[in-house]
Amino acid sequence: MDFIAEEEAEALVKQIFQAKKIFVAGAGRSGLMIRAFSMRLMQLGMQSYVVGETATPGMGEGDLLIIASGSGETKGLVSMAEKAASLKGAVAAVTIFPESTIGKLSNIIIKLPGSPKDKTEGDYATIQPMASLYEQTLLIFFDAVILKLMEKKGLDSGSMYGLHANLE
Repeated sequence: MDFIAEEEAEALVKQIFQAKKIFVAGAGRSGLMIRAFSMRLMQLGMQSYVVGETATPGMGEGDLLIIASGSGETKGLVSMAEKAASLKGAVAAVTIFPESTIGKLSNIIIKLPGSPKDKTEGDYATIQPMASLYEQTLLIFFDAVILKLMEKKGLDSGSMYGLHANLE
């Protein structure tokens, strides 16, 4: 992932370690990718929650909201970023457009390469439909963050398996 600034990724890893609770949010397919990330954070033993789920607690000072939004302009996600900031929580944006509204509301911005749904914008051309390139990159980026967190916590896949779902 040479297209992603390492210092941005390291800042996110550091903020995740410092956070009391980690909240994640995204819409559509970006939301699916960040839900997978939240699951891995939980398997690392971290308090990770998907915004909007019934079992999600309130956010407060010392907590982190990570938003995945290609455009950085999705109205519901903008509102969440504003609310998190008003609660003195940290906000991290993982987006194609760091200069977006969500980017401007964020303490940490990770710019991912990708093609937005609107093909008239963005730096990358792809034959894939809409924002598929961004969404795929998002999943790979989040898996790379998990690997870095595993390394820092001294965990491996076997130790994480103890927190894997077991009722199915």
